[in-house]
Amino acid sequence: MSLPTHTTSPVVESQDVALLGQPLDSIRPRVLLVDDDPRNLLALSEVLGDVAEIVTADSGAEALRQLLKGQFAVILLDVLMPGLDGYETAKLVRMREQTRDMPIIFLTAINKEEAHLMRGYDIGAVDFVFKPVDPVILRSKVAVFVSLYEKTREIELNAKREQILLQEKLEAQTERLRIDQALREAEERQGLLLRSLPLAVFQIELGAEAPSFIAGDVKSLTGFSGEELEHDRDIWQRRIHPDDLAVWSAGAATVGPAEYRWQHRDGNYRIFVDQRVPVSGRLEMWVGTLRDITEQRRLQDQLLQAQKLDAIGKLTGGIAHDFNNLLASVLSGIGLLERQSNIDERGQKVLAMMRHAAQQGTHLVNRMLTFSRRQHLQPEMISLPEAAKALDGMLAPVLGGLVTLRWELDEGLWLAFVDSGELELALMNLVINARDAMPSGGTVTVGGANRHLPDAQSDLQPGDYVVISVSDTGSGIAPELLQRVLEPFFTTKEPGKGTGLGLSSVLGFAQQSGGGLRVYSEPGSGTVVEVWLPRSVDIGQDDADVVALEPEPVAAAGQRVLLVDDAVGLRDLTRMHLADAGYDVSCAASATEALELIHANDKSFDVIVTDYAMPSMSGLELISTVRAMRPGWPAVIISGFAEQEAISRRPSDVPLLAKPFTRTALLRALQAVLAPKGP
Repeated sequence: MSLPTHTTSPVVESQDVALLGQPLDSIRPRVLLVDDDPRNLLALSEVLGDVAEIVTADSGAEALRQLLKGQFAVILLDVLMPGLDGYETAKLVRMREQTRDMPIIFLTAINKEEAHLMRGYDIGAVDFVFKPVDPVILRSKVAVFVSLYEKTREIELNAKREQILLQEKLEAQTERLRIDQALREAEERQGLLLRSLPLAVFQIELGAEAPSFIAGDVKSLTGFSGEELEHDRDIWQRRIHPDDLAVWSAGAATVGPAEYRWQHRDGNYRIFVDQRVPVSGRLEMWVGTLRDITEQRRLQDQLLQAQKLDAIGKLTGGIAHDFNNLLASVLSGIGLLERQSNIDERGQKVLAMMRHAAQQGTHLVNRMLTFSRRQHLQPEMISLPEAAKALDGMLAPVLGGLVTLRWELDEGLWLAFVDSGELELALMNLVINARDAMPSGGTVTVGGANRHLPDAQSDLQPGDYVVISVSDTGSGIAPELLQRVLEPFFTTKEPGKGTGLGLSSVLGFAQQSGGGLRVYSEPGSGTVVEVWLPRSVDIGQDDADVVALEPEPVAAAGQRVLLVDDAVGLRDLTRMHLADAGYDVSCAASATEALELIHANDKSFDVIVTDYAMPSMSGLELISTVRAMRPGWPAVIISGFAEQEAISRRPSDVPLLAKPFTRTALLRALQAVLAPKGP
């Protein structure tokens, strides 16, 4: 009879871990009795009850279920059973890895032939017991396997205990090593930190002319080594700014920070913070730190300047709306007077002077907004071929003789809906960047193409775009720098030869216009920058020449306009212009009043012209409200000033007219939004 070998299952492992802390004799081994006759099960349980814990099963299937729940020292298995007989059950037991080596003793009353015995042994039985069973023999055989099971389990549990103790010892040693390593690393980091920071630790006696440095990066801080400063004790006071000598002298015996300027070896003055405390018990000896805050002061000055610009911007934005409303009223009134046929030549000159003065005021406000970076774009329908004609003459002088400019514009380019001035500035920036990338000369190619975007991308909505590309034959951009070229103030040019604002400003223009920017580059193969601009939804390419020829569009008979503006004077003047052009105009002083008119007139207005900034509800909110009643309701926004983030959220088919606007611009905007849309 061979010694059984038990394979530990995940269940047994978890049980064993739970049993590691318990005495082994408190855990009884289990024996599985399998017989379809309950009388046999009862009799066998009585015989073996004091040998082991007995678990019974009345079929092969029930036996297999019991084996799924845990381990057994031995299985007593009846050969003849309905359903799964003993041999079939034994085969299934041997097929399962967790029970493959579990001892099986067959119980049989009739199959005593050698062929049946050999079949049982082939399946994996370790013994046969013949019925009727001799209790003494059965107890003896089962006791042997129970004893072997207990010894095997004791060996396994002892091995696991030793493994756990060894693991705990190794973990303790590892933890000690980790703590020692962490302590060494902390000491090294502390030393590196002191050497890397613009800071030095010193000691100084009361009344001494110079400190003695004991730690820190003195060389980087002062330009001199510690030995040089120790050798020449007068150098410290000689290099203090004359106006700060009194601060140094007072700080020599003062607890707390003292700031003074000290001349670095490179000749530039650095701002030092000298902070010291007396050594306990020795008031004549002080220890302290010396820190360079020059860069901090520079950043603080930049922040102060930025705050000043922000304050100017807020002030400018606050007055721009009201000031532009006043200028719009003046210019609208002048426009109405100029259309009077009975004004003599002298009166025409006076009106022209008034118009010029009002326009100068408009330019002044725009320059203030530009300075404070709070100007809003004035998008219009732009023909790229026409813009190319205007830019070609402007770009030629800045390219030089070594760089060639080439235009490659596709036929049938759509109109773009952008600010013409900002578009020209963006193209100028891109062409100049391309020129600077080719110091030995080359070709700058400006292309134009129509693109349809079927699906949304990270920075672009689905729709039609006019894509302007500027490519060069220069050195290209390294892959690790390609993601940074759009960052403000980042430049690949040499110091003093670039601000790093060119591409970032072009990106800002593209995003403000409802588009985006793409940069493609490979070292040695040049760079391509694509500016994606929204296609104008107001007019087609075929109508561009018509617009250029017609100075003032004519209103269709019976078209009704709802004009909403809280500025009384400007609202009346705008109404006169629209009525003079042939529109049927109704006016409202607020969004609330406009909604009342809409409900009273059964939504019969053809177009809504609304101011942006109004009490209670803005013009943009008014458009959203009415479009909930009637989707796609034609609308135009007029504004003296609006924040970029707010106005950029308007629908793409709602044009923005900046006050003061011309009569012709207003009429063209109305004609554009009222024109029938193509398929």
